[in-house]
Parts: sequence; structure tokens; C-alpha cells
Amino acid sequence: EDEDEANGLEAWERAYTEDRSWESLQEDESGLLRPIDTTAIHHAQYRRRLRATARIQKGLIRYLYIVVDLSKAASERDFRPSRMAVIAKQVELFIREFFDQNPLSHVGLVTTKDGVANCLTDLGGSPESHIKALMGKLECSGDASLQNALELVHSNLNQIPSYGHREVLILYSALSTCDPGDLMETIQKCKKSKIRCSVIGLAAEMFICKHLCQETGGTYSVALDESHFKELILEHSPPPPAIAEYATANLIKMGFPQRAAEGSVAICTCHEEAKTGGGYTCPRCKVRVCELPTECRVCGLTLISSPHLARSYHHLFPIVPFAEISPSQNDPNHSFPNTCFGCQQSLLSQGNKAELSVSCPKCKQQFCLDCDMYIHESLHNCPGCESFR
Repeated sequence: EDEDEANGLEAWERAYTEDRSWESLQEDESGLLRPIDTTAIHHAQYRRRLRATARIQKGLIRYLYIVVDLSKAASERDFRPSRMAVIAKQVELFIREFFDQNPLSHVGLVTTKDGVANCLTDLGGSPESHIKALMGKLECSGDASLQNALELVHSNLNQIPSYGHREVLILYSALSTCDPGDLMETIQKCKKSKIRCSVIGLAAEMFICKHLCQETGGTYSVALDESHFKELILEHSPPPPAIAEYATANLIKMGFPQRAAEGSVAICTCHEEAKTGGGYTCPRCKVRVCELPTECRVCGLTLISSPHLARSYHHLFPIVPFAEISPSQNDPNHSFPNTCFGCQQSLLSQGNKAELSVSCPKCKQQFCLDCDMYIHESLHNCPGCESFR
């Protein structure tokens, strides 16, 4: 370490220098180098998560505020190249994944630095606008204020209808908080307003963050490295369990607007300016909006499209986990196909030995491990069952 410091190497540069990359390679039967196959390990971890997920009611309409700590602690370089750069990268991935998993939900961004909290973007359904606003405000200074951030979020989420799930995800880099008042009172206000607060720390565990999550029913975790941080933040993208006392079940009025003609000119209520073409027309008050899903600013009607509603269906009725099968080639009582029903790739290894595969309990079709993960995480429909309908 003394020699590396003398050479002017940063901590993250030393991690690359000490990286023994040759240990991740192995030789195949012909003597050529290839990376170690970790597909089976990832698939086993995935199936453990799948079995742990129960069939429970979930909150599909979420109103989530992401609080980003941009204090001077976010400029630390224990995450390479810095905590701020890692947070910005993972928040961008999270926002895109969030809207893919929750097409009927809304996201807002809040930053805290210099002891104050600022609302970067209001609640909305456009991932590009949130990402663009965040990338333009990546400047670190001062101290973080947890209380000011919670007060700002509470004032905005307190106006959300009862059917919406109110959530806050705090990405906290500092080891202290600069608050103007009693933070415990603010936590109780969030608990009374049924706001679910979760925190992901980038430094070390803090009692006040853990207390906040315990009181409001959220989760608290501390990231060990960038890959662990990515895993922790993506755990918040699927809809959380719906607590009966937190969100009441009732009917929601929704409108399905039609796409406006390309040559028409109308005033957009989102940006309050005249625009040509594009946009959608509210079926109730006939005003123009730019994007879906959103709420009409004139009549308050929730505006969505039919694909948004259809993409939320798989959370209500997910595909059952496939059964693992490892047939023996010498077993005469079992006759399994040698190709995957999904991708048509061979299920036999180089030595003509059957590898581990899975089978749908309904249609009895056999799939490889990659197709199993793709069907449950992205496709949400079994190709075998769909082909027999």
C-alpha cells in the first residue's frame, strides 16, 4: 500500500491492479480459454428468490419519491469513481426498470444538500424527464438533512388518493443529518400518513435510518460495493405487498385517451405551450396531454393506455415456478426431448449428457435455464401453454 500510495494510485485503481482476472478463466476440452460458466449458480439463486415469493396482494399504483443524498459525503471515492457517479448510474437503471414493472405508477426526485431539500422533479410517469433532470444536478456540497427531505416528501405525498401506495426510497451517503427540529416527530408524521420509507446506505449503518424504516414498514440495508448496491436498489422495483390498512381497495375512474392527429395544433397542459401533433386527448374534458400515464390537470382523471393496464396483469397472476428435472440418459422409463421448447437449443452437453432443465407443470414442456429466467422475469407467459390455446 505504501508503494501504491507513493505511485499516486487511488483506492479504486489499486482494486483493479490487484484484480486477478486470470482466475476467472478455465480451459475447455480443446485447450482453449473460456470464462467460467456461472449460469447454474445464478439460476439457483433466482429459483430460491422465486420460491420465497408468495402469492399475495400487491400495490400496483405506487407513488414513489427517490431522495438522493448529494452532500459532500457523496463525493467520497470508496465507490469507484465516486459515490455520486455510482448513485446516478444505478438510479437511471432503477427508474427504467421501475416503470417497466409498474406502468401505472409515478416517480418523483428529491435531492438534499447544504442542509436543505429540493424537489428536483414532481411525480410523473416519464422516465426520460426524471433522468435528464438528475443528470443536470450532480453537484455535491454541504451536509444532508433527513428531516427536511421527509418533510418535503410528506407534504407532497399527503395529497395522494387513498388507493395509491405512498413510498420513499432514500439513497443516503452521509453518516449524520443536519436537522432544524425533532426528527422523531417527522418520522411519526410519516407513519401516521402511511408513507413507507426505505433507506439504502452507502457508508455504514445508522440508528436513525433503521428506526425510520422500522416505524414506517420499510427496509434498511447498507451496500457493500457497486454490484450489491445495484441488487439492493432493484429489489424495490417490483410492487410491494399491499397492506390492507395502508391502501384501501376501491374502484378507480380511468380514461383511455385517443392519439391526436399529427397535424393538429393544441395547447399542452403539461408544459402550458402550443404543440403540433403527437399528444393525447382527455376523453372527459378534451384537453391535450403529452405522455401517458398521467393525471389530467383539468379534471383529475387518471389517463392510461391499454398496454399499461395489460402489463400490470402478471403481478396479479404470476406464472407458477417450473419444476426442475435432471433426467439420466440411461433411464429407460423417461423420454425427454433433447431441445428446449423456447429457444430450440440443445439440452445436451458436449458429452451428450442431459443437463439440468425445467418443465412447466401445466403443459409439460421442457425449457433450458436461460428460458426459465426469461419467461418468469420478462415474458410473463409460458410459450408452451400459449401454443396449446
